[in-house]
Amino acid sequence: MLKGLEVSEIKFSMLNEELRIDAEYFSKQNISVIKRLSDFGTIKISDIAEVTDGIHTSIDYDENSRINLISAGSPKENVFDLSRNVFISEKAHKENPRTALRKDDVIISTVGTIGNCAVVDESILPANCDRHVGIIKINKDYSPHVLSTFLLSKYGRLQTMRESTGNVQLNLFIYKLKELLIPAFSKDFQSKIETLVKSAHARLEESKSLYAQAENLLRSELGMSNPSENFGSCGGANVSTKRFSDVFQSGRLDSEYYQKKYDLIEEKISHLETLQISEIGKLNDKNFSPEENAEYKYIALADIGSQGEISSCTLAKGSELPTRARRIVHKGDVLVSSIEGSLQSCAIVPSEFDGALCSTGFYVIEPETMNAETLLILLKSENIQLLLKKGCSGTILTNISKEEFLKIRIPVLSAEIQSKIASLVQSSFSCRAESRRLLQNAKTLVEQEIEKQGTYK
Repeated sequence: MLKGLEVSEIKFSMLNEELRIDAEYFSKQNISVIKRLSDFGTIKISDIAEVTDGIHTSIDYDENSRINLISAGSPKENVFDLSRNVFISEKAHKENPRTALRKDDVIISTVGTIGNCAVVDESILPANCDRHVGIIKINKDYSPHVLSTFLLSKYGRLQTMRESTGNVQLNLFIYKLKELLIPAFSKDFQSKIETLVKSAHARLEESKSLYAQAENLLRSELGMSNPSENFGSCGGANVSTKRFSDVFQSGRLDSEYYQKKYDLIEEKISHLETLQISEIGKLNDKNFSPEENAEYKYIALADIGSQGEISSCTLAKGSELPTRARRIVHKGDVLVSSIEGSLQSCAIVPSEFDGALCSTGFYVIEPETMNAETLLILLKSENIQLLLKKGCSGTILTNISKEEFLKIRIPVLSAEIQSKIASLVQSSFSCRAESRRLLQNAKTLVEQEIEKQGTYK
């Protein structure tokens, strides 16, 4: 007899209609969680809501549209991340009323990181979605914020992963989503959780407002509007004539490098006091070899939020990390993506990520002549983003080289303005951290309520 193995004994009558016989499905942990929920008292999602998925046909994208297209990467931990979002055409939106989102719909990712979810509010509307998310339209007396919080708890996460199937890519199918068990919480408890979640969202909006104030202060101080507002002055044809000596000096023959929009930005910046990035701080580009059995926090491009925060990380042993996990970062470092499609992925390293590893897809700067917050806002500004884009080259994976990156010129701001920007950004980060804390508290309370003795009737 084998000792030390976790064995579950299952009766044939307990198998579902699909006759699932995979061992993980009937692990003791899974069975224990389902029993805990059943003891508390549950209903199915289909008892309180209509459940469907997004558009199954090819998406008609339109960068000039303002209609958000929500996909699997959009919902996170009770919030939406639209930093890498795309837009669906108005025509396609009108042709797909079934998948058009409404306020208080609960959206859950059904591929990729399965189980991430958030509640739709006015800030993301109008919106539609693709087939990689489930849409839960509640039609009974059950709070969408409580449902979303429960699905993100260990009791919800275990179910969404347990019911996911597939070989190459796991998928949580809609008919399985309908059957998930949810607790029959009392109205008073639901109200308590909803208040916490809404308070968290209010703090998040405050964070966004403070960050926008920092951006506006920068634009006002430099007298530089967003470049998109001035490209009309380029004239009818986007033609730029350069001398051979200019081309020879730059070493670039690609026409995109000499677009007029870049000339406009460089002309504006030429009237300001500037420093090259190489003069602003030290660039850490030394490779680090992680120890196989040591555990590290790893920051990837996908872990960077839209306002310079590191929203998540991977915790793994050195032997399990990808080969690109080769940079050590420290508190106060500024991370800047070198990949053309992710240049906006810039962040300041907070204390909890001191000593973490990041992808070699980042440039890691230790600021010396400018505070980290001001450098962040400058690097994420549209004008500097376009200069970073100008410096990109390559074929398969287009990026900005170290040489091009270090010679980008950054406007210099007075100590007083830098201090004001730093204060706004730090306050923004504090509000965002408070928002995360409140959402975590809500999730913890949901788990604790389920684990109490007794059942609501």
